[in-house]
Amino acid sequence: MEFEFVANPGFNFLTSFGEQFGIPVQGDTLSIPATMGKGYVRKIDLDPEFKLLIHHYTLNEQFVLKRLPADKAYDLVSVIFHSNEEVADLSTPDREKPVRLARGTQFAIQIASPDLESIVHFPAGTAVNFIVVGITAVRLKSLLGIQKPNSVIQTILSGAPGFLFYESMGPDVHKTVRQLTDGRQERELSALYYSIKVQELMLLVFDQLLKRDTVRHSPIYKDDIDKLFVVRTAVLADLGQPPHLAQLAKLVGMSETKLKDLFRQVFGDSIYTHYQKARMEEAAFLLKQGGHSVTDVGNQLGFSNLSHFSRLFEKHYGVKPKKYASGG
Repeated sequence: MEFEFVANPGFNFLTSFGEQFGIPVQGDTLSIPATMGKGYVRKIDLDPEFKLLIHHYTLNEQFVLKRLPADKAYDLVSVIFHSNEEVADLSTPDREKPVRLARGTQFAIQIASPDLESIVHFPAGTAVNFIVVGITAVRLKSLLGIQKPNSVIQTILSGAPGFLFYESMGPDVHKTVRQLTDGRQERELSALYYSIKVQELMLLVFDQLLKRDTVRHSPIYKDDIDKLFVVRTAVLADLGQPPHLAQLAKLVGMSETKLKDLFRQVFGDSIYTHYQKARMEEAAFLLKQGGHSVTDVGNQLGFSNLSHFSRLFEKHYGVKPKKYASGG
């Protein structure tokens, strides 16, 4: 099944989804019928310029959720929190290899303007848990109350078109998202509860964005996004080999300067730092699986100096790889 929508002003996901699939909406909730799966979609208006959409369901068929660019520019910031335990795929029609979406990835949180397209594929039988916070830039500026925003937040608050940023999901964010998706708050103060929890999420994600290096923002277009994901796929294809900027720039037909700047702008890290983080994530995964010695993992990830591997791993995880593998 597929649901396609345009992120225009006044669009109501709940009613449009219900109309397409013949599902009645009761108040602020659409309950998935047993013939389709189980779960619900819930829309909560925190105020006229600040809304929350909760997706919490499992469908019997593969589900493709396609957001098309808005017909015209308007003042909206979308913050999407993916807390799926299992992975879903983020792609565009021109992207050969999709990006894996789950709470443990660097794509768990997406902050985007409404003029960008996205397509998410959820496999049949997958537990889908994500929330979307929609807020106007004017309301967001008032909510944050930041006196000295960095260039990233300044771009978001300006309502500029063509912005896209990704962040990883820490345990505090994941806990709050699960509190919002795991059950309805049937209480007299439920409106206050939702408002506090969503503001808590905004605090956590914008605190992360404030820590980013200040770089000049460039509007990003669909073609740029596709090229960045091609580069990221190439970087992660062999974690035993460090990336070479010149080769990557040639691969996608982009200047080295533009590639370097756009990659840092979207992902918050340089290409090399992104590569190093992925190496450490893979090392942690292999060590936890068992059957891999520290030497094996270090060699597999291209470390000729195991002392260097151990120091780098400890810097990322706070413990040496051998202790990490043993559960210490």
